[in-house]
Amino acid sequence: MPAKATPAEPGDQPVINLRGEKVALGPFTRQLLPVFERWFNDFAVAIFSGDPLIPMRKELVEADYERNSKDWPRERVEFVIYERASLRPIGLTELRHLDRANGTADFGIMIGEKDCWGKGFGTEATILLLDYGFTVLGLHNVLLTTAAYNTRAQRAYIRAGFREIGRRREVFRLGGRRYDNVFMECLATEFTSPIARVVELPD
Repeated sequence: MPAKATPAEPGDQPVINLRGEKVALGPFTRQLLPVFERWFNDFAVAIFSGDPLIPMRKELVEADYERNSKDWPRERVEFVIYERASLRPIGLTELRHLDRANGTADFGIMIGEKDCWGKGFGTEATILLLDYGFTVLGLHNVLLTTAAYNTRAQRAYIRAGFREIGRRREVFRLGGRRYDNVFMECLATEFTSPIARVVELPD
């Protein structure tokens, strides 16, 4: 059984940008690439995060990290999700395809530690990132897509403020079955954070 991500040691605390009640968000670090590699190679995680069910070599994880680093922060902003109580890394979330002129972006999230599923961590991380996108980046419309079978995620997205706007039918093939791709969006004018704002703006 692969080792789980462990809490940060005293004196080696991760940098934290945004804090919620259950989770905290901080910047990507190269030191966490082995943890990311384990998540990407866990097919039980990948099937719900939308990643392909293929082996991900260490070199590919490193190359992807380098490529995405060049896009940051012009085209994407990425955060590691930490369990706030332990500061254990439990997932990733991002806003990508940033269009600052029109105020749009695409949302993505992965909760890589399966013992953290169904505990509200994903919902709160989504709320924090939406608040950040609308408050700090000045976005107006955030879009996501998810497979129709990922009903747990859809419920979390709705709790965070997203709503379904349509489907592209039968575009995912898995185990001989086909599933729709669900499109959901959240507008700044329709979003209200149920937790403390990520950034207190000056008067």
